[in-house]
Amino acid sequence: MMVKKRDIPAGVWDSCQQCGHMVYQKEVEENLHCCPECGHHRRINARIRIEQLVDPDSFEELYADLSPMDPLKFKDRIPYRERIKATQRKTGERDAAVVGRAFIRGRAVILGVMNPAFIMASMGAVVGEKITRAIERAIEEDRPLILVTASGGARMQEGMVSLMQMAKTSAALAKLDEAGGLYIVVATDPTTAGVAASFASLGDVIVAEPGAMMGFAGPRVIANTIKQELPEGFQTAEFMQKHGFVDRIVKRQDLRREIARLIDYCGK
Repeated sequence: MMVKKRDIPAGVWDSCQQCGHMVYQKEVEENLHCCPECGHHRRINARIRIEQLVDPDSFEELYADLSPMDPLKFKDRIPYRERIKATQRKTGERDAAVVGRAFIRGRAVILGVMNPAFIMASMGAVVGEKITRAIERAIEEDRPLILVTASGGARMQEGMVSLMQMAKTSAALAKLDEAGGLYIVVATDPTTAGVAASFASLGDVIVAEPGAMMGFAGPRVIANTIKQELPEGFQTAEFMQKHGFVDRIVKRQDLRREIARLIDYCGK
């Protein structure tokens, strides 16, 4: 007997966006929010990501009091201030990045995680400030810096203030490099636009989750601009690895072990 979607209790079963299979939600969660049928890596929020990556009870959040401003008094469908308040209520976060100290398999790190549930982890002044402070803290404490990227790009509601964060974060990373620090990027779906063009592309090692979209403009924008057919798999992590932009593709289940191995290999 065919089971109709309306007969499935909400929150019990779900449909995989990649393969279309109906999957048991609890099984997906136990599989680190990856489809048990095809392995598709779903987008997850910052708190779930932190719980998956760090040693139990080792995360110490930093700069949690930073909140976004509205320098342009921006309004589209709704005022920016209202959008921020609604998103803060929905996610329980002040903005789209969470940073702090942590241990990953016993290795002390500074960890920053972007939250795609918060306005698609767009980069405004708070995201740029938190990432910059995390970089500076990594220099100060001589810890490896791990940034998990996921972003639709600069936050247009903050205009040039948002775009300035590209240069700000990149300049801070130059200081980390001069200090001999280790910087590992974990690129997840999607890592695009201003974030891809700044701190997401400057890692000493760039690791990506399978199938993650990476690049500046989206494939549809590029195809419509240059009026050419794009290669198959364009802007996937696998395409980027083939063309030298990504060092390694690592499944979510293996990320903790791989980060620890990279830290050890680089002598940090």
